Amino acid sequence: MNTIDPSPTSTRPTGTADDTEGLLPLDSDLDVGETSTGHARPVHLRWQYLGLVTIGGTVGTALRELLSITVPPIGQVPVVTIGINIAGAFLLGALLESLAKRGPDEGRRRHLRLLLGTGALGGFTTYSALATDTSLLIARDSLALALLYALATITVGAIATWAGISVSAAARRSRPTDVPGTREGGK
Repeated sequence: MNTIDPSPTSTRPTGTADDTEGLLPLDSDLDVGETSTGHARPVHLRWQYLGLVTIGGTVGTALRELLSITVPPIGQVPVVTIGINIAGAFLLGALLESLAKRGPDEGRRRHLRLLLGTGALGGFTTYSALATDTSLLIARDSLALALLYALATITVGAIATWAGISVSAAARRSRPTDVPGTREGGK
């Protein structure tokens, strides 16, 4: 009879004839055996990963602020917020597709995801500013413009994410594989 190991670090069935048979995926945000107790410690509780997110977030937020103070609104519409969120959605889709196709979320791929995705693009995009800008437009009695602004940003952002994923997947498919002397897998 198969039983599931009750430890929080594994979903590996025990008691099977073959250890590789019937494996369920492990949570990519847990590293097995990292603590003195042998239990996994979530990525968000490890200093090295927090540092990567902090560094990336600082850079992304600084870039967003620089753009926000240099690009004026057009009429009542803060176009920089729209541009930032759409560009960030595209880049995040492309980044995550690229990393996912290169292998499991570990090692350098995890570092890149946390530094660039969670950190830099998380700090760069600003859906809180979208919400604030929308509420300011509503306060100025521009309900129709506020709704158009919010819905267009979210809809175009979703399309941009899909486009980023598609561009990254197409680029990956067009690259030659098994080229002698190259290291595949992004390790």
